[in-house]
Amino acid sequence: MDHSTSEQLQAGLAHIRAAPSDCGELQMVVRRPAGNEREELVEAELCTERGLVGDNWLSRGSSRTRDGSAHPDMQLNIMNARAIELIAGTEARWALAGDQLYVDLDLSEANLPPGSRLAIGTALVEVTDQPHLGCRKFRERFGDDALRFVNSDTGKALHLRGINARVVQSGRIRRGDRVSKLA
Repeated sequence: MDHSTSEQLQAGLAHIRAAPSDCGELQMVVRRPAGNEREELVEAELCTERGLVGDNWLSRGSSRTRDGSAHPDMQLNIMNARAIELIAGTEARWALAGDQLYVDLDLSEANLPPGSRLAIGTALVEVTDQPHLGCRKFRERFGDDALRFVNSDTGKALHLRGINARVVQSGRIRRGDRVSKLA
């Protein structure tokens, strides 16, 4: 698989920046039942206790907690669909990024600072302050240029690698649902 070059990635920034700021669309839902396993879902349940039901967030734990338990502010990983489309190419490769929700919405720090809330389907999620950056696996799947792109100053400001969130109201979500930023 050929990876996108720095030039191709930079050329796509304007398209990413043009994502809607207040109301977008949930374009993909991915459950991770176990390490390196992905299931694309048409609909799913978000739960305040379990995150995306059936996902391995709770059982996987986190290196960011003292006891290795799941980090409560990292229940959901949300990525901009325009960014993953640019980085991964075909939609069939989006799930490799490891995020659960792919949305056509401006996820930048300026638009969605920590504490911002999003309504998706009948659920409500809150953006947390936990950083979400590209890692070794991201590099292996999408290349060095993509890793530098998402971890650059611009990439961090736009949250090109995505954001972390927690579920504050359980509910059902469905691919194609409206994603609305709440005041």
